[in-house]
Amino acid sequence: MHGVVGRQDALANANVAAPRVMLLLLVAMTGVAPISLYMLVPALPLLATSFASDISIAQMTVSLYMVGIACSQILMGPLSDRFGRRPVLLAGLTLMVVASLACVFAESLPQLIVARFFQAFGGATGMVVSRAIIRDLYRRERISSMISLVIAVMMIAQMLSPLTGGLIETAFGWRAVFYVITAGSILVTIAIALALPETRRVRPKTGGGFRGDVGSLLTSRAFIGYVLCQVLASQIIFTFAGGGPYIVVTHMGRTGAEYGAWFATTGFAYLIGNLFCVRYSPRYQLEKLIWFGLALQLFGSFLNLVWGLSGINQVPSWLFGTQMIVMFANAFVMSNSAAGAISVRPEAAGTASGAMGFLQMGVGALLSQFGAWLGGHFTTPAPLNAAVFALSLACASTMVFIIPRRNVVVSEELIEQAEEEGGIV
Repeated sequence: MHGVVGRQDALANANVAAPRVMLLLLVAMTGVAPISLYMLVPALPLLATSFASDISIAQMTVSLYMVGIACSQILMGPLSDRFGRRPVLLAGLTLMVVASLACVFAESLPQLIVARFFQAFGGATGMVVSRAIIRDLYRRERISSMISLVIAVMMIAQMLSPLTGGLIETAFGWRAVFYVITAGSILVTIAIALALPETRRVRPKTGGGFRGDVGSLLTSRAFIGYVLCQVLASQIIFTFAGGGPYIVVTHMGRTGAEYGAWFATTGFAYLIGNLFCVRYSPRYQLEKLIWFGLALQLFGSFLNLVWGLSGINQVPSWLFGTQMIVMFANAFVMSNSAAGAISVRPEAAGTASGAMGFLQMGVGALLSQFGAWLGGHFTTPAPLNAAVFALSLACASTMVFIIPRRNVVVSEELIEQAEEEGGIV
């Protein structure tokens, strides 16, 4: 086993750039789409005014952007398995550059909305391909720590992007935001073209192509279980984010700025959780870290539900204090279950990553609306707390009833190692 691991690491080190350069490339390709999403948010009211339109129409530059991210992942993942990570990534980022330029010169809101969709469609290629590249380069025990490290670094930039977008819009107007996005996407594309080699593994001759990949993944209990675990964990974020503003601003009578500050605490907890995951993932089995996250996630969401039913969390400190526990634990669940999902069939890592990303964003759009409905139609946080607890419980159930025990997973790893010995790079 140690010989195989050493062989894989040696191959990885020979084929890719320095670790710091690779980390920066992974962060850049992962973050270009979400950062572009949040940079525009502060300019939405000005967009509505500039085009003499309703704010709900301007909001479509955000909602259809998320649809573009979802559609991109389900398509670009399998394409990266078929044609390679590098060409698909460069094609997607080139599309983002062209769409960003179209946003700059948009003369109507519908034109801007369409351009934003294609901007997301191209930019999201980096989100799905980055996970596949991590799977290409690192053994199973290191994948979750690398995913967490990329997320942690990206989140710092993502948390600053609304502030950056707001400052640019205030000083130079909303079109200047797209000039910056265009310049950033060009820089990322050039960096990928110059520094990123092809990392896709050589496929077995009997792999069966896309249909074989999909068939093998859909018949794998491990894949289905890990994907459901990751997707359900992510829905906690979408649901709480959808209902939180209504509860804090409408029912608690606080300002939008205060809500933003409190919500930032949950993002900070998620960031810290990812940093802890980076530290401990190489030391412990993937399944143990998922169980730790699930237990802590259940504890935090149950505590929040108790506060909601008793009326204690009618102030933001109680509501967000326990939600921080949930988000800290959520980082362990999401990164490690994602690592498990893309490790089931390494040569189909792009397809697995795409399916996971598509479900995460697609279901997230629905549950975000559901969370908003819960927050807007009830005068207490308890229904939203109950929804978060139910998602935590469902997430834990996938680990109990669907994901095979460790001995089955070990057998999959042995098969993978045997493939590596046979020449798969």
